[in-house]
Amino acid sequence: MVFSSLTFLYLFLPINLVLYFSTKREQVRNGILILFSLMFYAYGEPVWVTLLIFSATVDFWHGKIIERYRGSIQSKLALISSLVVNLSLLGFFKYWHFFTENFYALSGILLPTHHYALPIGISFYTFQTLSYTIDVYRGEVKAQRSYLKFLLFVSLFHQLVAGPIVRYKDIAAEIEHRKVTLAKFSYGVNRFALGLAKKVLIANTAGAVASQVLDIRQTSPTVIGMWFGIAMFAFQIYFDFSGYSDMAIGLGRMFGFTYKENFNYPYMATSATDFWRRWHISLGSFFRDYVYIPLGGKRRFQLRNIFIVWFLTGLWHGASWNFIVWGLFYGILIYMEKLIGAARLAKIPSWLRHGYLLIAMLIGWVFFYYESLPDAIYVISTMFGMQGLPVIQTEIALLMRQNWRFFILAVIACTPIFKVGYIKVKAALKTQQGDLLDALMVGGTLLLATAFLVGSSYNPFLYFRF
Repeated sequence: MVFSSLTFLYLFLPINLVLYFSTKREQVRNGILILFSLMFYAYGEPVWVTLLIFSATVDFWHGKIIERYRGSIQSKLALISSLVVNLSLLGFFKYWHFFTENFYALSGILLPTHHYALPIGISFYTFQTLSYTIDVYRGEVKAQRSYLKFLLFVSLFHQLVAGPIVRYKDIAAEIEHRKVTLAKFSYGVNRFALGLAKKVLIANTAGAVASQVLDIRQTSPTVIGMWFGIAMFAFQIYFDFSGYSDMAIGLGRMFGFTYKENFNYPYMATSATDFWRRWHISLGSFFRDYVYIPLGGKRRFQLRNIFIVWFLTGLWHGASWNFIVWGLFYGILIYMEKLIGAARLAKIPSWLRHGYLLIAMLIGWVFFYYESLPDAIYVISTMFGMQGLPVIQTEIALLMRQNWRFFILAVIACTPIFKVGYIKVKAALKTQQGDLLDALMVGGTLLLATAFLVGSSYNPFLYFRF
């Protein structure tokens, strides 16, 4: 099940809200949330609910052991055990086939393989439970005493399958006790509506256009066509993922949880470093706090640390070489920027730095889009006119003419212009008028999204595969 589906919007969520607010008892509310979260996860893949519960159970007991024997060898062994179990599960389900394929290509030895479907959201909830046991070991949080409360943390459907990666310490107090006010609930509804608009109205539209251009097996590639197609894919992946994060943050607020921001207008960045401070913030901060800094950060072996982090960042996104190349591509850019130095970069005109980032970002998305490295390299060479292909063709020109208004709208939506304008308009209104404006915005978004969902079968969610 996805948030941007009619089943979720008109059945699952309303029933969940009605039952949740029908009682004031915290334990009953927790039980309702756990039940609905497990139902949400089981909607697509019932069998993998057992894996989710197993992961939660393993780290619940590891956390208790770590705290009970803090400072002793037993505590360290429990931490190592948690790391081994969680990473082994992730490695088996997500990377074993990739490993066996490459091992066979290098050695000629055929290892046993498997063909299980990838459990949805395993990369997200594995990192969440790992961060919990590590933080308990570091003494940054106390181990949760209630298994059901810990299961609630792991299974919360708001962020279960696509993030943001929520750390236990950030919502520990709200797991124990939370209060939903009218203002918080209203903010949650508005934030959810914003995310729904991003996903259904912008991401789906951009994705449908991108797929028409980027299928190099079915179309005739051109220089401008490839740039246009990758730009549309850039819109799709940003509004798809940031829209889902907005919906998750909004849902969390409706139920009394406050999740940290996951995006901060990344396409306005002026460097690769700046881009990754703004894109998928929860993943970047995870690798910074649990990999980069423990390895030595910038104090020692910085080059090694950067490339380990960006190798893992690429690998986290998928078990194929295109994602690894994509991650290392950003690792190279970030290391080069560190060599140049922030002071020198700041002297370069901002428009030039922004232009560099946009070109680099679009090149990076080519590696992200095409799982075949030869295809990705072919497309990049086409974009720079090295394949001897036409600059543009009639079909591409027509497609661009049909979508130029949408393209401009998507560009503006990548900036804070709409947000700032909405805040200014609302501030100029009286309280009741501002509330009416919010209601009209939410109602209009729901109406448009419903029309789009009913009238189109194209509703992918890109980050489900991670």
